[in-house]
Amino acid sequence: MTLQTPEIAASSADASDHETWLGQVDASALPDGFEEDDDLRSDFVRDLALRQLRCLRDRSDGSGAQGLMPIPRTLMQYWHDPVSVPPDVRECMDSWSRLRDEGFVLRTFGDSSASDYIWNQYGPREQAAFARCRHPAMRSDYFRMCFVLAEGGLYVDADDVLLGDGWERIFHNNTLKLHPLGYDLGTNAMIPSLDLLRTDLSTGNRIFYVNNNPMAGPAGHPILRGSLARATDRLLGGDSSLEIQSTTGPGNITTVLAAHARSLRISGTVPDYELLFDWDRTAEPRWDLCYRQDDRNWRNMRND
Repeated sequence: MTLQTPEIAASSADASDHETWLGQVDASALPDGFEEDDDLRSDFVRDLALRQLRCLRDRSDGSGAQGLMPIPRTLMQYWHDPVSVPPDVRECMDSWSRLRDEGFVLRTFGDSSASDYIWNQYGPREQAAFARCRHPAMRSDYFRMCFVLAEGGLYVDADDVLLGDGWERIFHNNTLKLHPLGYDLGTNAMIPSLDLLRTDLSTGNRIFYVNNNPMAGPAGHPILRGSLARATDRLLGGDSSLEIQSTTGPGNITTVLAAHARSLRISGTVPDYELLFDWDRTAEPRWDLCYRQDDRNWRNMRND
């Protein structure tokens, strides 16, 4: 059931009224726990995007939010068995190797090294949660939160290919950087990135969220801390059929982002996150990889 306050319900009565409040949502009108409601969360994430697009805040000085560490030039990638990376996936991963010339440290983890890392950096609870991730993609989801929270840096998927130099923007300030996405339920297709830049884009029959790839930020960021805690709680909650997206993937970090952004807005605090609208000019996934045809692709995973 959709949670709605009177303010939200009245504003969403029809599409034209709906558009008038996007970009200027009264965060205090949202009920506690709104981030767990699919519709309210989606609308609020779209509102965050519009606020950034309309330049309601300006970080052009590169100072970013206060109290956060700088983002280190570390690139982390993950493949469950790093000694048996398929050649076409290896080609994707190697496209990032030129970042070494830009002062990056490149690190690759697999299931075994990730488990050891979690034990050393966190403890038995997080290691148990990691062990309950039933697919390599889920373990990758979980571990990227652990790594970037502990050390900071940039995570990208192993099947992403580096295209341009847009990665430089990540280091202009110390905010958490996330890629906004949208899905059109009417066409069953992703919303083109250029359409997400349209301030007149209707929210009707569409889902707005953020991806967990790329994930770039300083160590100790509160959104990453909250995302890891939420995923850990869900994994250890006893449900053996948890859905990947909402447990460890984009749905998880979007939920925590929404709650965190609401709190910042109510308190009048400068946002400590930034949306990367043009990430697809920096990197793109390859869809013609062999592993996508078998159960190494989480979309083909059996749920029995």
